[in-house]
Amino acid sequence: MVRPMRNTAAGLGSGIFYGWYVVAAAFIVTFLGFGSAYTFSAFFDPLQREFSASRGSVSLVFSLAGSLYFGTGMISGPLADRFGARALSITGMILLGAGLVLAGLARSLTEVYLAYTLGVGLGVGFSYVPVLGAVQRWFRRQRGFASGLAVSGIGVGTLVMPPLATWLISLLDWRTSYVLFGCFVATIGVGISLLLVDDPRHRGLAPDGAPMTSGTDQNLQQGNSIRQAIRSPRFTTLYAACLLCSFGAFIPFVHLVPYALDQGISHFYAVGALGMIGIGSTAGRFLLGALADRLGRENSLLLMFIGMALAMSIWALSTNMWQLSVFALVYGLFYGGWVALLPAVVMDRFGGRNVSGIIGVLYTSVALGTLIGPTAAGLSFDLTQSYTLPILASIVANLGSAFLITRTYGTSIVRRRR
Repeated sequence: MVRPMRNTAAGLGSGIFYGWYVVAAAFIVTFLGFGSAYTFSAFFDPLQREFSASRGSVSLVFSLAGSLYFGTGMISGPLADRFGARALSITGMILLGAGLVLAGLARSLTEVYLAYTLGVGLGVGFSYVPVLGAVQRWFRRQRGFASGLAVSGIGVGTLVMPPLATWLISLLDWRTSYVLFGCFVATIGVGISLLLVDDPRHRGLAPDGAPMTSGTDQNLQQGNSIRQAIRSPRFTTLYAACLLCSFGAFIPFVHLVPYALDQGISHFYAVGALGMIGIGSTAGRFLLGALADRLGRENSLLLMFIGMALAMSIWALSTNMWQLSVFALVYGLFYGGWVALLPAVVMDRFGGRNVSGIIGVLYTSVALGTLIGPTAAGLSFDLTQSYTLPILASIVANLGSAFLITRTYGTSIVRRRR
């Protein structure tokens, strides 16, 4: 265990609680990881043309990687609980950078599958859950806000990285762009991961910056085992709701740009529509994460699922840029809130002793949905030349998730309203 600092509340000597440095590190790690992953939509058309591939086969690249970076959490979470988030995050950033570089060097779509899946998939998987688990232990009162701030890196990455990739591709080419992204991610990601500290006790602190007391150590060690958690009805419901939701949750990140191009929108503005999801997502993680601290984090999940269903309804009717922008902003808002709330809900319900491992198991539900959803949407388009069916299926899936949450948390929602 690291010795407590003399000025424990000062973090790096600036008077700032060190938990916020952990949040900042998590923000940048998620920015780099998911920002790089979500540039895939900008590379979609070049990959399709380069390898003369169908939309279904190109979509499979993202689906395989996405299933791995959520599914790997089942491994990286317990490893982080044991060995620390710092080592896992460094490993992930190296894998992510290598995967992007190798994708740029690929000579066939099969090689892109291997590079992107093993590099980007494992890279994000080894970093995402561990850094989120570390953030949860540093906060209690502001856990929803801190968690939202940490994962808002995903939203900002979605806003910044795809347009940057589009600009690089137009200036250079898609291969060079992948190589440059890989080198950048590995360098910055490894450096920022060094700021990660898993537990406030390592700095002589309790959550929220309070001084250590005799009960602090005991409180932070409390919580369910992974086996106890996954056997509970609340975990089962949460798992099922996330599974349903995630069948459609990542379809926009792969297919929004191709959809916009089909409507006659230029590639630049099509990628801009994807960036709107990033704007909405960032706002959702800040605003809805903080709001959920007051309204109840578990209960707020209901609003997230209903909101995503509403947004998908807007997409189903969108035929021009301003309509797609409205969809993207609304969808990003509620998608961002969903992502922000999940780790905090796990910490609230199951405690901090195995929080990374439990989050990792929960995210296997998202992995399965990510594997099937975007690829199925691509195959559906190849068969029907339309995205109507996958969009409608996404609406139904989100409403089903809301129903599951209502069945489990409905009583507490009524009590809060009273």
